[in-house]
Amino acid sequence: MFRFIMMLILLLPALASAGDQDVIGYVKTVSGSAFVIDSGKSVRAVPGTPIKMGNTLKTSPKGSMGVTFKDNTVMSFGPDTVLTVDEYLYAPGKDNLKFGTTASRGSIEVVSGVIARLKPNSVRMKTPTGTIGIRGTRYLVKVEPQDGGEKP
Repeated sequence: MFRFIMMLILLLPALASAGDQDVIGYVKTVSGSAFVIDSGKSVRAVPGTPIKMGNTLKTSPKGSMGVTFKDNTVMSFGPDTVLTVDEYLYAPGKDNLKFGTTASRGSIEVVSGVIARLKPNSVRMKTPTGTIGIRGTRYLVKVEPQDGGEKP
């Protein structure tokens, strides 16, 4: 019994960190309402909320949010913004670097991190009307509703 308890105590930190392997970033700041949507489930974003590949990040019409990714890419979301993280690979020692997102609407300021510096051709942001290839810099993207119609 003692061996079992000792083994369990030794394994707990490893089990706790195993869940963090899918985490690619964290919400750092929130003003107003913002959400992280994971597998269709919407969670109110607060500082410390984990971000995973496949998540959709969304702000309300009066909300804003700041997110920092593992490679130190920083994204600031303005009001009424929707962005999905399509791909994120960050293993610089293995040259396994990729960052792909889809911005559906709103405004996003980005300060690119290590992925864009080490492998600039591997960073892309899709929008309803095109794809932006990022070459390591600071930039602002604004996505307007198509054809002057309603927001998606």
